[in-house]
Amino acid sequence: MKNKLKLGQAAGVVAFAIIIGAVSMSSSSTGDARTTKAEANKNRSVNAGVALNLTDAADATELLTAGVTSALTYYGADVSVAQNDSNVVTASAQGAQAGDTAQETEQANEASQTPTAAQTCGYTNLGMSVISSGNLNIRQEASTDSEVVGILTNHNACELLEDAGDWYKVTSGKVTGYVSKQYLVTGDEAESIAEQEIKTVATVNTETLNVRAEKSTEAAVLSQVGNSEAFTVNSVADGWVEISVDDSVGYISQDYVTLAQALPTAKTIEQVKYGDGVSDVRASVVSYALQFVGNRYVWGGTSLENGVDCSGFTMRILGKYGVSLPHSSKAQPSCGTKISASDAKPGDLFFYGSGSSISHVAIYIGNGQIVHASNKRDGIKVSNAFYRSPICVARYLPD
Repeated sequence: MKNKLKLGQAAGVVAFAIIIGAVSMSSSSTGDARTTKAEANKNRSVNAGVALNLTDAADATELLTAGVTSALTYYGADVSVAQNDSNVVTASAQGAQAGDTAQETEQANEASQTPTAAQTCGYTNLGMSVISSGNLNIRQEASTDSEVVGILTNHNACELLEDAGDWYKVTSGKVTGYVSKQYLVTGDEAESIAEQEIKTVATVNTETLNVRAEKSTEAAVLSQVGNSEAFTVNSVADGWVEISVDDSVGYISQDYVTLAQALPTAKTIEQVKYGDGVSDVRASVVSYALQFVGNRYVWGGTSLENGVDCSGFTMRILGKYGVSLPHSSKAQPSCGTKISASDAKPGDLFFYGSGSSISHVAIYIGNGQIVHASNKRDGIKVSNAFYRSPICVARYLPD
């Protein structure tokens, strides 16, 4: 009687599942003829297109198979349906998939609206130089016999203007010319490099700007920088911009600079077009010094290839031409003849510092430009000779 009651209850549950699931079902009971009544009470199988797990207080379990799965727990005549029907699960999965798709679409839309490094810096067809050492020449025409009009160092940016066979016509900074294709990357590879190289740059927009030792107009003046000089920004806070000037870190007023995101660009080679009256030796000194633009600055270093500081740089460059100099920017002026900055020629040395104390030296390359081992951030680079006021200028080479 008890077994009949259980089957009656199971049949009632099945009927309930059929009504709510709108499925048709056929039922059958299977069991081993040798199975005891107690064992038969524990396991029943009814094939009905719905799989239902049922448990009662007497530990009897009925298994109903119907293509969807519901767990039902009943005690006597009470039946509670757990909310884990596979249709619900399927619907939830579909909802999750729809949600994921919507989220991915939203993320894609946001990504498409976020400007790339190239777009931020104003490039529509970006190229990035990739060279292991030295400089990449920008030539006036697409030929290795053509005049060099500028130089790119590693990871400099340029706008691609024209595909010229083995060359690209490019513009970078103030230089326009042709560069060998094998040393430029484009597309996603260029953008990947640009994302690593993009920096905030402060460009001076006043005639002369003091660089202070602290963020205060009362602080000591470390040096002065000139109009249009650009410096990589270390940080901005309290109306002051922290920059590296040669071997020092200083602060300039945010009111007198223009801040922008920028990529490193080419250096003009106009400074090597000296005009009349410049000796072959002086021209050679400048050409030799410019080969090392982009190399590392290392305090106390004397290696042009692996790392050098400002006085180590001038010592090594002029040493190649028979000029013996000590490894000290303070001591080098006394080894030459003091001259006026207005009389400077390529190969002369410019000395800088604070007040009368010399702390930096550079090689004049003509046309108001110098080449120097600047600092750890910028390495060996070309700058305006009057980016800060020189303390003195000295001559070592014969005319």
